Amino acid sequence: MIFWIFSKALFSTWIYYAPERLLFDAGEGVSTTMMSKVYAFKKIFLTHGHVDHISGLWNIINTRNNAMGDREKPLEVYYPKGNRAIEEFLKFIKRANPELRFSFTTNPLKEREKVFLRKAGTFNRYILPFKTVHAPGEKSFGYHIFEVRRKLRPEYQSMPPSEIAKLVKKLGQDAVTYEYHKKLVTISGDSLALDPEEVKGTELLIHECTFLDAKDRRIKNHASIDEVIELIKESGVKKVILYHISTRYLRKIDRIISRYRKEIEDVELYVVDPNKGLIL
Repeated sequence: MIFWIFSKALFSTWIYYAPERLLFDAGEGVSTTMMSKVYAFKKIFLTHGHVDHISGLWNIINTRNNAMGDREKPLEVYYPKGNRAIEEFLKFIKRANPELRFSFTTNPLKEREKVFLRKAGTFNRYILPFKTVHAPGEKSFGYHIFEVRRKLRPEYQSMPPSEIAKLVKKLGQDAVTYEYHKKLVTISGDSLALDPEEVKGTELLIHECTFLDAKDRRIKNHASIDEVIELIKESGVKKVILYHISTRYLRKIDRIISRYRKEIEDVELYVVDPNKGLIL
C-alpha cells in the first residue's frame, strides 16, 4: 500500500501516504477506519477548513492520547496560514486536551513554503504547498511531494557505468551529474481544475472531481470531470486518481468514467469510490 484514500464529498475526505506516514486532510471517521495506523502519522497537511476535511483531527489526537498505542510520537499539523476555521478548531482542540502526552505542534504555511520530510545524505523529500481556488474568502492549498534526485549530464549518458564511476572519483559528483527536483505527487484538495503548468511533470495527480456532469454545479467551487480530463491532456500526466466525487453519481460512476477513459487511453486512471475508498 502506498495510498489509502477515502473521500465522500460533504461527508469526509482524507488521504494517507504510507512511505512518509503523511495524512492529507482529516475527515470524519479516519481514526475508525485506519485504527492503529493513527499512531503512524508524522505530519498532517490540511488543504482548507471545511468540516468534512478537518473534523477527524480531534479524534486522531484523542485516540493517540488515550489508547494503548505509542503515545510518545510527536504529531505536526500544517495548514494554510490565515485559514480562520482551521485556526479556531486547533485552538479548541488544544483547550479540550490541555495535558497531551505527546508533542503536538501546529504550523501555518505560506504558499510555496517547503516542509522537509526526510533528508539523509543525497536523499531529500519535501512538501510544497500551492494556492488553489475553492470557496470565496477561504484560504486553501494543494500540495506537491518532491524528491531531489541526480541525473547524469548529457555528455556522459552514453558511457558505461565503470567509466562513469572513474569520472566521479576524478572530477567529483557535481561535475558528472546535476541535481533536479522530481514532482512525485500532486494533491489538489477541494478546488477548481488546477493550472496545467502546476501539474506538469508530476508522476501522480490526485485531483478532486466532484461533478461528473458540469450541469449539476451551481457554484464554481469544485471541478467537473470535463475540466479535469482537459487538465490531464494539457499537462501530459500519465497516472491519475479522481476523488471527492458526489454521491449523486453512486450508481453510475463506472458508466460515466468509462466514456472518458476513451479520451485518455494512455493514462492510468483510478477512481475513489465514495463508499469504499481506494487502497493503491
